[in-house]
Amino acid sequence: MNTLRPTRRGALQLLSAGAALAALPAFAQWPDKPVKIIVTFPPGGSSDVLARLMAEQLSLKLGQPVVVDNKPGGGGTIGGAQVAAAVADGYTFMLSNTTPIALGPFTLDKLPYDPVAAFTHVAYLGAAPLVIMASKASGIKSYAEFEAQARKDGSINFGSGGPGSIGHIHGELLKKQTGINMVHVPYRGGAPMTTDLIANTIPLGIDVITSYVPFFKTGQLVPLAVTSTQRSPLMPDVPSIVELGQPKLVLENFFGMSGPAKLPADVVARIHTACNEVLQMGEIQKKLTDLGIVAKPESVAMFNGFVKDQVAVLGPTVKGAGIKL
Repeated sequence: MNTLRPTRRGALQLLSAGAALAALPAFAQWPDKPVKIIVTFPPGGSSDVLARLMAEQLSLKLGQPVVVDNKPGGGGTIGGAQVAAAVADGYTFMLSNTTPIALGPFTLDKLPYDPVAAFTHVAYLGAAPLVIMASKASGIKSYAEFEAQARKDGSINFGSGGPGSIGHIHGELLKKQTGINMVHVPYRGGAPMTTDLIANTIPLGIDVITSYVPFFKTGQLVPLAVTSTQRSPLMPDVPSIVELGQPKLVLENFFGMSGPAKLPADVVARIHTACNEVLQMGEIQKKLTDLGIVAKPESVAMFNGFVKDQVAVLGPTVKGAGIKL
């Protein structure tokens, strides 16, 4: 009977293969534990809503739990800094958007991180305009009435989702562009601002459209303008800021999935593909459309180029306007 015996050469090859396998980095079996998505704002806002939609579907595609962790504050820079400092092993991501990337860091005297180089920008998810809105009890029914009321009273309070948020930044830019005296009232997210708007504690609010469409439909809040170049399909009767003669006040909030710098290429490829697959699901597209988000899968290269352009344009705008936390 013939017995198979390894030759010396074969034994060396087996040893070599074993050593190579042992030397493979830990992410070769990625993911083998829960993946975290950090949201730089409190629960209930646009980023949080989108992150939870994505997390639910990504959990199914990756075969591991994908959990959302809210880290609000500092114009998005607290959560942003945590992601920038995280180990690049594919287990920490950020639901990135305009605020922690292109706005918040520039409201501080010193950049807490490089918004381009400190991250691997993995997947572009879409964008949504902001909406300038009034409380029903304020009696303000149009953008023109808002300007007239503010000039008549000498000033007007406006709320945002927090200091350094995109709503805050837009309000400050609106002040400088129109000369209207507006007093910023910061909240810890869009949900508490909504409560005060409905109660007429504040007459005006500026935030990403995502969370407010239901309140417009019920008449509890009054949309005055969207900050995009064109009207929103969700509210075709509401004028764009360009129609109102303010093209310099166009500002949309982008959404993406970003991780720490130097993420492994295979992790980037898998997350990018999974995110794009989720965005193409009919059910998800409808939910995003209902929230005012235009979903648009793009390449990794496009997303990184887009981030560079956003930072190059919006960073100096924030600095030039003298907006500080």
